[in-house]
Amino acid sequence: MVPELVTAAVAVGTAGLVYVASAARVVKQYERGVLFRLGRLGGDVRGPGFTMIVPFVDRLAKINMQIVTLPIPAQEGITRDNVTVRVDAVVYFKVIDAAAALVNVEDYKFAVSQMAQTSLRSIIGKSDLDDLLSNREKLNQGLELMIDSPAIGWGVQIDRVEIKDVSLPESMKRSMARQAEADRERRARIINADAELQASKKLAEAAKEMSEQPAALQLRLLQTVVAVAAEKNSTLVLPFPVELLRFLEKAQEQHPPKPQLEK
Repeated sequence: MVPELVTAAVAVGTAGLVYVASAARVVKQYERGVLFRLGRLGGDVRGPGFTMIVPFVDRLAKINMQIVTLPIPAQEGITRDNVTVRVDAVVYFKVIDAAAALVNVEDYKFAVSQMAQTSLRSIIGKSDLDDLLSNREKLNQGLELMIDSPAIGWGVQIDRVEIKDVSLPESMKRSMARQAEADRERRARIINADAELQASKKLAEAAKEMSEQPAALQLRLLQTVVAVAAEKNSTLVLPFPVELLRFLEKAQEQHPPKPQLEK
């Protein structure tokens, strides 16, 4: 009798261990467990830690609640100003409702990916090339809003959307380079003309001062001679001021030569 009881106890214990092993589940910290009982959504979503289910009756599906980084393949489109571009982006999203993400949509990652590609093509068609190149923050916000609106019903929240790169045709790149070069040349000419204007005003003021003080012109002439001599040239070019000729002419007018008496 005792051997039969021992055998029965061992059998019951073994069956209990098998039951516990098949019913025991561990949900990780970054996961949530969605319980299906006979195919129907049953009970609350299981939190992280150890949990039990009914074998062969319940099924526990685990959903990752971490932020998912989803790259959007490069999409080719025509901007509002008729420029063909290729734009790629990246979407950061996370699941906020595990039951809705599992029940309301077949594959929430695939659904977000397709919605992001469609929204990106729509943004390309509504934007100008200058907006894609310099005003990306506004486009990122618009793209995030377009993806987040349907994703709410899927239990998914869009955390951030970033446009990574904008690829332009080679002809457009050359045109933009020529435009930038022409703009830099225009600014250089304006700066040069402004410098010439300021220099001419200063030279006019200096000429006015020298005209009132003839000695200043002689000092300037000596300074020029010293500057040229410092270059150690074999030939020295000495400018002859016109004012000196005028001075000699005025002196000759004031003291005309005496006429010679005929013998």
